[in-house]
Amino acid sequence: MRKDGTFIAVEVDEQAAADADLARRLTEACPVDIYAQGSGGALEIVAENLDECVLCRLCLDAAGGRGFESSVKVIKLYDGDAVLA
Repeated sequence: MRKDGTFIAVEVDEQAAADADLARRLTEACPVDIYAQGSGGALEIVAENLDECVLCRLCLDAAGGRGFESSVKVIKLYDGDAVLA
């Protein structure tokens, strides 16, 4: 799943997005509410909040160590689609 804002895009692997624990962790970690957990527990990306991203890496940290290290990507559209590492 991928959603694009004007400056930032977020891409989450479909398998990772279906993981309720990861969805909860991402939702709790993001200070600008880019992530939400749907009623079925799966991850949702809140498109209207994408450009509020402060590049804090908290979502990447939340995905790390749980087998989802490369499943969550923050893409800087204003920087030639550079991926936040």
